[in-house]
Amino acid sequence: MSSRGREGLIARITHIRRTLPAPAAAPSAAPLAGSVERIDALQARIVDLENMVQGLQDSVYRESQRQEKRITELEARLDPATLAIALSKDARERGL
Repeated sequence: MSSRGREGLIARITHIRRTLPAPAAAPSAAPLAGSVERIDALQARIVDLENMVQGLQDSVYRESQRQEKRITELEARLDPATLAIALSKDARERGL
């Protein structure tokens, strides 16, 4: 790059930097106090959400255990030998 091109580039960068708004000042201590309160509130909400999720997991686990027990009982009732005995008993009771 020639020195003339470099000078032009530097001039454009300088111009752009001058036209940009000034950076915001550092936050004062007052907004930090509000931030601490917000963080505390968020932490409390996170604890509540974790408890809710744990309760939901427990509920889902209990329901899956009930369903597993029900399916096992149905499979046992549908066992061919067990089913044949139940049908024979039903036919005798009905007089068929």
